[in-house]
Amino acid sequence: MGQFRFVTAGESHGKGLVAVIEGMISGLSISEENIARDLKRRQAGYGRSPRMEIEQDRAEIVSGVRYGLTMGSPISLLIWNRDWENWQETMNVAPVSKEVGPVTSPRPGHADLAGVTKYGTGDIRPILERASARETAARVAVGAVARRFLEEFGIAIHSHTISIGNHRMKQSKPVDWQQVENSAVRCTDAEAEKAMMAAIDEAKAKGDTLGGVFELIAAGVPVGLGSHVQWYRRLDGQIAQAIMSINAIKGVEIGTGFALVNMKGSRVHDIIEPNSEGMASQWHRATNRAGGIEGGISNGQPIVVRAAVKPIATLGKPLPSVDIYSGKTTEAHYERSDICVVPAAGIIGEAMLATVLTNVMLEKFGGDHLKETLANYHSYISSLSS
Repeated sequence: MGQFRFVTAGESHGKGLVAVIEGMISGLSISEENIARDLKRRQAGYGRSPRMEIEQDRAEIVSGVRYGLTMGSPISLLIWNRDWENWQETMNVAPVSKEVGPVTSPRPGHADLAGVTKYGTGDIRPILERASARETAARVAVGAVARRFLEEFGIAIHSHTISIGNHRMKQSKPVDWQQVENSAVRCTDAEAEKAMMAAIDEAKAKGDTLGGVFELIAAGVPVGLGSHVQWYRRLDGQIAQAIMSINAIKGVEIGTGFALVNMKGSRVHDIIEPNSEGMASQWHRATNRAGGIEGGISNGQPIVVRAAVKPIATLGKPLPSVDIYSGKTTEAHYERSDICVVPAAGIIGEAMLATVLTNVMLEKFGGDHLKETLANYHSYISSLSS
């Protein structure tokens, strides 16, 4: 594992979610307000479940920060689940006088059946509670800390929606990020936005769900992060693993990605050209089909990542399933859920990309205090133009 790492704990309807971060240097300014902004962004988006109206996510900084600055010690974050008040009988940590009936009909597409088989619980409840995307609120809180670190180096990470269902935006460059933040589906194409929202309404009326694609762009990333020397140090591999770990993600591509297979090599690779005198680097690329990474190493171009989000597996009109006790055909278990999570998944993607970039930045530039890391970074950047 790298220098910057984290673990999360907690269940969807338990008391709360916890995240513990290791490896963050001292001297970084961070506040609960910094984290609250991203948590609020995660809760937004057309097609989200009524749960978002109950929760008002806010992370408490429990340790690792003093007087607004990180101390170099582990940072722990706590997000209380307000909805736990309605689930105390079901999710009590202590024995209860009367147990709630087990969940026995697994949902196709969820961790239910594989999880209950692996862990031998006899009840799907413990599996679905932890496998729930509610856990990603803790990841977004961690990502907000990582984002604050990256901001010190001029690195900015954004996300926007490329498609929902069959409706795809018309690409516009550069992306107007303020327009993205103002959009209910995080899409800059007003016509596509309207069609996406109508499609979500239609899916909801039919008890169905929708997936789509979001795009991440990290600007200001310096050349030289990651490495070609070992498989686990390759930056694109680290990013792909982090994004694939997000609930409902079934595909990840970097740069032009899968579309490259239909192109000849002479049209695929980014031509290298000299920069003007006095620029930070001697070279630049005419295009960015590689998505900012070559040979597992960042090349100084913006890092571009896209992810395919499958339709949510909890359906208002459940699919056929079986009862794990009786073996008889039944309907899959249903609990309130989202209709479409593509916009929210983009925010989680930002968080996971931020954690990966923070780790490789610390790997390259080291230091125990922000001033030391910044000094190392500026020395390196200066060397690129000499």
